[in-house]
Amino acid sequence: MERPGRRSLLSAMAVALLLASALAGCARNALDPSPSPSATRLSEQELLEDLEARTFRFFWETANPENGLIPDRHPSPSFSSIAAVGFGLTAYGIGVERGYVSREAARDRTLTTLRFLHSAPQGPEPSGVSGHRGFFYHFLEMKTGHRFETNELSTVDTALLLGGVLFAQSYFDGDSPQEAEIRKLADELYRRVDWRWAQARPPAISHGWSPEAGFIAYDWKGYNEAMLLVLLALGSPTFPVEPNAWQEWVSDYGKDWGSFFGQEHLSFPPLFGHQYSHVWVDFRGIQDDYMRARGMDYFENSRRATYAQRTYAMSQPGSWKGYGQDVWGLTACDGPADVELDYQGQRRRFRGYAARGPGLHDDGTLAPTAAAASIPFAPEIAIPAVMEMHRRYGEHIYSTYGFLDSFNPSFTYDVPLQEGRRVPGFGWVADDYLGIDQGPIIAMLENHRSELVWRVMRKNPYLRAGLERAGFQGGWLGEKQ
Repeated sequence: MERPGRRSLLSAMAVALLLASALAGCARNALDPSPSPSATRLSEQELLEDLEARTFRFFWETANPENGLIPDRHPSPSFSSIAAVGFGLTAYGIGVERGYVSREAARDRTLTTLRFLHSAPQGPEPSGVSGHRGFFYHFLEMKTGHRFETNELSTVDTALLLGGVLFAQSYFDGDSPQEAEIRKLADELYRRVDWRWAQARPPAISHGWSPEAGFIAYDWKGYNEAMLLVLLALGSPTFPVEPNAWQEWVSDYGKDWGSFFGQEHLSFPPLFGHQYSHVWVDFRGIQDDYMRARGMDYFENSRRATYAQRTYAMSQPGSWKGYGQDVWGLTACDGPADVELDYQGQRRRFRGYAARGPGLHDDGTLAPTAAAASIPFAPEIAIPAVMEMHRRYGEHIYSTYGFLDSFNPSFTYDVPLQEGRRVPGFGWVADDYLGIDQGPIIAMLENHRSELVWRVMRKNPYLRAGLERAGFQGGWLGEKQ
């Protein structure tokens, strides 16, 4: 996803203090960040628990407690990302189940967020509003919640927001007035989205709209991160698109299917495209017509994509430093600079924030979220990658909220940086955590460990309706609710 230009493990005592702070419902952490004792080798269970707890705290502590909006990035000053808000709404239920916060604290934060989103002004005006026709702008001002500058009304980022909204609807199923209000607000937020309006060129759904230029000239079709968008549009009880919207989506798969690094699958070079929709949708054992004809499902497709990336790294493309069996992972992430430089006798293009993947762009920049959020698909290779990156590079890339967004051991140049910092003797490291990269880490870790998000979302009638209208059958869709 395009965005504007941007700019050490805790001790057991610190962890206890921080989690106690969260349990008390504190919105901010008053303690200074602790250094990372990455030289200490943690067990698999210890590292996954620590990573999940730290990533949860990103959402809990960086959100604006007045409106629930979550920054696109931290600690750099930032606007809010509505997709990050969706991941945050999902993280709160995870925090309850893991004991990071009380159910009451998570309920109150969720209610604050949904009340704000529900009351935020909507309309066609270019400023002073948060969205239009039920959709939200990609980026919002952290304090007011109004459109940030002139960014677009984003259909896919609204869908990612709604993933969290519907998770909250199904997770908070208690009898209290507060949980009943959560369900009501979530229902109304979803029902008011006018998916048909966004079909500028039906049956496809446009990438977005702006008051200044109208609809973006591109539509969502072909294999990528927007599966959830089409499914939610199909499941709407108020403005549903027709089933041919899914056929339009699938019709462009021809360019994506093939054999890539020993794996036959639908390819999308950055791994986020294989992860985002899977945060909320359990694709194991359910198939649409396309996957039924291929004899597999979308979960297996993502497993193969994960293996393909590892094989790509093992092939040592470009001779980038660090790449190998247990150090890999290309996706959309921060990078050091937009510049061409000589690297090992060849002219190479480096970038700042960009989508990275085999055959798309690779400048030696690795993103831990690529491996961490792939753990449910292929734990046997993704967990060793997470552990090795922590063991080998943790003192530089693992801190207050877990893994910093990205790092590049190959970038040792003394040139102006677009973002991040140079580390003598190591390379380049991002300064920030990004909400849309943190979100898949915590959600997919929990799906691997307990299947929580998948189990909750299997109960959501809107998601089920969308899957069925897209032609999905089998697996849990055949079970009684």
